[in-house]
Amino acid sequence: MKDTVLIYSGGIDSTTMLYEYQDRIAIALSFDYGSNHNKNELPLARKNCERLGIKNVVINLDFIGKLFHSSLLEGADKIPEGNYNDANMHSTVVPFRNGIMLSIAAGLAESEGLRYIMMANHAGDHTIYPDCRPEFVAGMNEAVKQGTFEHIQLWAPYTGLTKTDIVKRGAQLGIDYADTWSCYKGGDVHCGKCGTCMERKEAFLQAGIPDPTIYKE
Repeated sequence: MKDTVLIYSGGIDSTTMLYEYQDRIAIALSFDYGSNHNKNELPLARKNCERLGIKNVVINLDFIGKLFHSSLLEGADKIPEGNYNDANMHSTVVPFRNGIMLSIAAGLAESEGLRYIMMANHAGDHTIYPDCRPEFVAGMNEAVKQGTFEHIQLWAPYTGLTKTDIVKRGAQLGIDYADTWSCYKGGDVHCGKCGTCMERKEAFLQAGIPDPTIYKE
């Protein structure tokens, strides 16, 4: 039963969710908000949706790039290098990004007669991103339920999983992870040195699965 709107970036986590829950997802909702890597993610998001026959809606949130402060919005040279959980990765936080996107998803879900919205946060996000933590998921779920006539619910089944867990699931589903994007610098290929590239490399290594990604370094 198609009853769900998925927040879909085109990265590993949300792509795995797209494939795993394809029978439930009516709309994959993507956002162009001025990040360094939107140009890399969005075509891959469209490609995976076309492959599965899932409607991909892209919404422009250019006000975020114009008004919010984050290294994710300020060019490749502003993106810190190192491990994903290092303190310097805090500069990549886009303030309340998931809250904004989920609010739009809730409105779209109610307009389309759907019952759930989904996000693909995971355990590795919790240290850095406050709008990925279990407390945020619980609070946002309650807000969405109370703010919609049909009591739409937020569904975040990967909250307790690691990136390695997610890659293992994707491998079992036969996902081609070459058609996903992680690098925050947004070059022609993955840089191999920023936090999200390091996390991507580590996930494939720990999962014991060949990494199809082309890295600059």
